[in-house]
Amino acid sequence: MQDSIEQYMQTVGQQARQASRVLSSASTHIKNNALSAIYTALENSETQILAANQVDMTKGRHNNLDSALLDRLELTPARFQGMLQGLKDVISLIDPIGEITDLAYRPSGIQLGKMRVPLGVVGMIYESRPNVTLEAAALALKSGNAIILRGGSEALESNKAIAEAIQHGLKTAGLPEASVQVIATADRAAVGHLITMAEYVDVIVPRGGKGLIERISNEARIPVIKHLDGNCHVFVEAQADLQKALPIALNAKTHRYGVCNAMETLLVDEKIAEIFLPRIAELYAEKQVELRGCLQTRRILGSSVIAASEEDWYTEYLGPILAVKVVSGMAEAIEHINKYGSHHTDAIITENFSLARQFLAQVDSSSVMVNASTRFADGFEYGLGAEIGISTDKIHARGPVGLEGLTSQKWIVLGDGQIRQ
Repeated sequence: MQDSIEQYMQTVGQQARQASRVLSSASTHIKNNALSAIYTALENSETQILAANQVDMTKGRHNNLDSALLDRLELTPARFQGMLQGLKDVISLIDPIGEITDLAYRPSGIQLGKMRVPLGVVGMIYESRPNVTLEAAALALKSGNAIILRGGSEALESNKAIAEAIQHGLKTAGLPEASVQVIATADRAAVGHLITMAEYVDVIVPRGGKGLIERISNEARIPVIKHLDGNCHVFVEAQADLQKALPIALNAKTHRYGVCNAMETLLVDEKIAEIFLPRIAELYAEKQVELRGCLQTRRILGSSVIAASEEDWYTEYLGPILAVKVVSGMAEAIEHINKYGSHHTDAIITENFSLARQFLAQVDSSSVMVNASTRFADGFEYGLGAEIGISTDKIHARGPVGLEGLTSQKWIVLGDGQIRQ
């Protein structure tokens, strides 16, 4: 069986590489036609796709998946429409491929510049979230990349239904169906092959739990675009407008729990803690959010707040639990975020422009916000149409990864008979 999986993955890789060569020179018109055909096929298949998702949800409950995974797995009609809107947005985006920048003459007479090109073949490994199947496929196609998708077994029926529409769109537009391939086996050995096939795959994008991403990062022989977790913070500074701070702190935590851009730690300046904490705690209580606080937080809010441990400051809860810490000011807040955070998304609530600028400069995260919810750290909200993932690395791509994050640049030289003297 191991040999057959290896052979299968080799075939998938070879087909993806061949398809990537076709896609790299496909016109924007052809790529958009394929995406439009995919849109139509999805729209016509909504009932079947949502029914397939319910099969996955039933199996997930039977297998005791935790609430965060079930939340990521579920496709509601509203989320399905969000998928379609994301696809429509990708179609409307400017195609970055072929863009030439920094064109300038050199003393020799040659012109030197940079051209944006696809990465080639993207390998995507993800858990739950069947919407990722479409988002990743759309972004890969628009940026001229072939993609190999390996979703989790818990979303198998949903992914198969979505993949069928994608394949229909590719065939209609005359692009290779191997431009988007969904791995047909749930065997973990397939992942092991995918992340080591350097001759066929140019970059790996893992999306899922910390365990999955750690495994991929440790075992991959191919560059990885990743973030390990989303331990996000909101700092309510002493000069915050509490009419802004209260809804932002509530939204950042409770809008959706099982997502990487949800707030996991609330930091409050000691100068306003006595006023702000009781008011926000009341709102969290209505949402049944469990609070784990420092000594000052417990003194203000009472013994109903669980004492926070050192581990709590590092934890991505992905559920209705929030760590709360009272800090002495900006310096302690920034120090806390840079020490315990995951460099994903962090926000400050303040009316002091200078302190906001200081926070933006000194917090070492892929997204840093002023007076806004961390929930905005998302490819759709950033105008990317969708995202293939969020990177907390500092090389190549950082933050939500959209079309440009799936491209590279090559030097181009334009001459008219010049030779080097």
